[in-house]
Amino acid sequence: MKNYLLVAKLLLSVVCWSQAKASVEIPDRLDLASSIQYALENNFQIQKARQQIEEQTGLIIEVRAQALPTASLDAYYTEIDPGLSELSPAHDNDWEIALNVTQSLYKGGSVRAALDVQQLVEESALLQLESVVNDALLDVRTGYYDVLLARDQIEVQEQNVGLLEAQVRDAKNRFEAGSVSNFEVLRAEVELANAQTPLIRARNTFRTAIEELRQTLGFKASDHQLEKVPDFVGDLGFNKVVYELESALSVARESRPELKRLEKLLEAREKGIDVARAGFRPTVSLYGSYEAGRSSSSRRFDDRLDGWTVGVQSSWNIFDGRKVKGQVVQAKSQYEQARLDFEEAVLDVEVEVRRALSNLQEAAELAISSGKVTSRAEESLRLAQSRYDAGGATQLDVLQARVSLTLARTNQLEAYHSYEVAAAAARRAMGVADPFAK
Repeated sequence: MKNYLLVAKLLLSVVCWSQAKASVEIPDRLDLASSIQYALENNFQIQKARQQIEEQTGLIIEVRAQALPTASLDAYYTEIDPGLSELSPAHDNDWEIALNVTQSLYKGGSVRAALDVQQLVEESALLQLESVVNDALLDVRTGYYDVLLARDQIEVQEQNVGLLEAQVRDAKNRFEAGSVSNFEVLRAEVELANAQTPLIRARNTFRTAIEELRQTLGFKASDHQLEKVPDFVGDLGFNKVVYELESALSVARESRPELKRLEKLLEAREKGIDVARAGFRPTVSLYGSYEAGRSSSSRRFDDRLDGWTVGVQSSWNIFDGRKVKGQVVQAKSQYEQARLDFEEAVLDVEVEVRRALSNLQEAAELAISSGKVTSRAEESLRLAQSRYDAGGATQLDVLQARVSLTLARTNQLEAYHSYEVAAAAARRAMGVADPFAK
């Protein structure tokens, strides 16, 4: 029920939405929560899923029309050539107007069953929208975490460049003091030049990650803001969460919209058998009409006869060449296929949950390990620098310690990023709605 409320809230939030929206201004600051809310209204996959619900609503109206009366107004006017006067001696023109009304009384149960089918299909479309929303919001979270990772990697590389610049200055000062050779200066300068490459790549990765996030959000920027980049709020962190396998599988079976959607489609296929079987039964309808037309026995144009007609009409196919039998066989086969699809989907979801929890466990272990390695790398650099200042270590020792620290910090960021993504994927696998979508 909570998931249905989420979908209803989503639909209400976009009642005034229009496909011809103008581009919006890039915000100065952008956080994950506002990104999620923006995607709920602008992501193109979500918009298309909404339109599928509108399509199903139209189909329900179309099917419901079979249970409602139909009315038509028919009229004609005929003028006869004088050369045919012998064929119609009474008059040379004719006219008639008729109002016809028909109401279906019984169609073998097909109308009621068809309405049930379309109602179930509409409910499945709502569940499909919920599934699309979950997938889209996972993509938004992943894209936002990608941006944070790229942003923080730039900071790591800039810190590395800063340390190497300080190393170059220190080497030059020592060279001028005569305590080291020019080789120490050259080696420090080479390391500094080499450090520019990963910094340049990190900046490009950041720009690319922003564009991919923009695509996921469905964000159209104004032309005069092509160079503007918002300040992305948030940091990659590690807050360990634990999901028990049995409980996670139970939640997934109850909450995954894909499974509930297939259940609805399975019910619809079962109703489809009733629709097909209706062909074995008779149909009964009530009809009535009121007609007015020119009298055939008078030569006056305005002499007319009028009156009403009412009756009951029934039809029953005694033998149709086994056409209905074939339709019933098809409907039963479609039901069995839907049942197999549901059972297969249940297995797929169970495997997905197990894989997601395994990935989450791996990500947690890597995050814990990377944090310890970073602490040790920072201490190693501090000791190497102290020994170098005291003359007990070489410049190469310091450079190696700095390379190790940069690698450790990069690995830690990637581990935290992997954990954030794995946690979001685990919630998605269990069918738990995104916290910011509530």
